[in-house]
Amino acid sequence: MALDKANAIPSSSLPLENRVAIITGGSGGIGGAIARHLASLGAKLVLSYSSNSTQTDLLATELNNSSSSSSQPKAISIKANVSEPDQVKSLFDHAEKVFNSQPHILVNSAGVLDPKYPTISNTNIEDFDNIFNINTKGAFLCAREAANRLVRGGGGRIILISSSMVGGLKPGFGAYAASKAAVETMMRILAKELKGTGITANCVAPGPIATEMFYAGKGDEQIKNVIDECPLSRLGETKDVAPVVGFLAGDASEWVNGQVIRVNGGYV
Repeated sequence: MALDKANAIPSSSLPLENRVAIITGGSGGIGGAIARHLASLGAKLVLSYSSNSTQTDLLATELNNSSSSSSQPKAISIKANVSEPDQVKSLFDHAEKVFNSQPHILVNSAGVLDPKYPTISNTNIEDFDNIFNINTKGAFLCAREAANRLVRGGGGRIILISSSMVGGLKPGFGAYAASKAAVETMMRILAKELKGTGITANCVAPGPIATEMFYAGKGDEQIKNVIDECPLSRLGETKDVAPVVGFLAGDASEWVNGQVIRVNGGYV
């Protein structure tokens, strides 16, 4: 089902007015910041979560309370395990049903790492499988669904959250960095395969960002060492990442396609 270009690119003072964005991992630190930013640009949001319904529901309520529209929600939340094909399909189905529109934007922000930070030789297979199921298989399933179902002819955007650790190559991040490297490779190929659709595909690769996921398993000395390695002498914040995603989600980014944009303050 295609949508004509006039519908795909509305004229508005808000660059994402009436565009539907699906954000996986929408309750996380980075995912939540992206959701708030895209909402401020006018987007309607579908926020997916795997387990934390309370946090995601609170964010959806916050965004709906700040909306001037009472006839239709600004944001909805839905449970979806991104590593399960049927649940990913249902996520897109739900977006179309609630907002009566094809989705325009996918932001795949769902991700996990092993807070034990094991060396490769000490990584157990269960943790390895979990990381690749969520980070790599999840990105594949979401990107595949988006490639088939996003609006064509203009405004379609696939944005996969990767990690600067693909370039950082730090010990203890073997499985995690490998899972994200696979996502970046897949995205570059997908961008070429989408030729003629008007859909772009890019990755945003944050460096160390002060979120619950970053702090998990780290002591004060480890955190200090990370800060010391950054030329700006601080951790990144979620507000450093969200505007980059906002740019890629809009029309101004059309000529940016098949790229990995690292947001890390010079850490890598």
